[in-house]
Amino acid sequence: MNSVTIKVQRGNEEDGYTMEAYSVDVEPGMVVLDAVHLAQAKFAHDLAVRWNCKAGKCGSCAAEVNGKPRLMCMTKLSEFTEGEVIEIRPMKTFPTIKDLVPDVSWNFEVNKKIKKYKHPEFGSNLVDKETGEGIMFQYQVERAQEYRKCIECFLCQNVCHVLRTHDKKEQYGGPRFLSRLASLQFHPLDQETDRLKEAKDVLGVGLCNITRCCTEVCPESIKITDNAIIPLKENVANKFYNPAATVIRFFKTLGSKN
Repeated sequence: MNSVTIKVQRGNEEDGYTMEAYSVDVEPGMVVLDAVHLAQAKFAHDLAVRWNCKAGKCGSCAAEVNGKPRLMCMTKLSEFTEGEVIEIRPMKTFPTIKDLVPDVSWNFEVNKKIKKYKHPEFGSNLVDKETGEGIMFQYQVERAQEYRKCIECFLCQNVCHVLRTHDKKEQYGGPRFLSRLASLQFHPLDQETDRLKEAKDVLGVGLCNITRCCTEVCPESIKITDNAIIPLKENVANKFYNPAATVIRFFKTLGSKN
């Protein structure tokens, strides 16, 4: 039976951090999370690690493995070369509670800032006259489905340089929530009229400079940059910074007052 050495970040902000090495036995098909669990069971019973489904669908075990943000349960030990030491750290962008457990609560506060979906009123041509259910075409359903694949692992938030390097959490909501806002902005039934204002003023879409690092780490292969952020930026630019559109809005406002 082969073995692998993992180095795991231990500690917390108050007591400081260390990198502790553990050698664990490896069997075919094992993933990084398995190695962490073995270290926890045999050597470090108090090792803190977040996980739930172990199937790449809950997002709980997001971490940085040899410097790359990824899900531990979807990272096979066979991906690493023989003798390679595997370093595991919590996501850098968020505070660490203990060991491999990050405090991602900020993300849920950002989520509260986004206005809820607003369904069309009964009688609208967007809803069935008998049931009140929304009417959508299949291509519209498919577009919305991509956004809804998100498992909220927050890996995209972790790699976003606006949050990771510049710590602009007060001004910027990050790719996860720009994607969620896009799912509402481009929803054919949503009647909320301030989505683009939310994108500009609340989530700070203008701070994104389209590096696509969020798309690269998404375990659900959501095209966050191309299908969410860029369309939002284009719509925001057209609405708030297009001179022709500004003149048209001015005369519309003038006409409504008269």
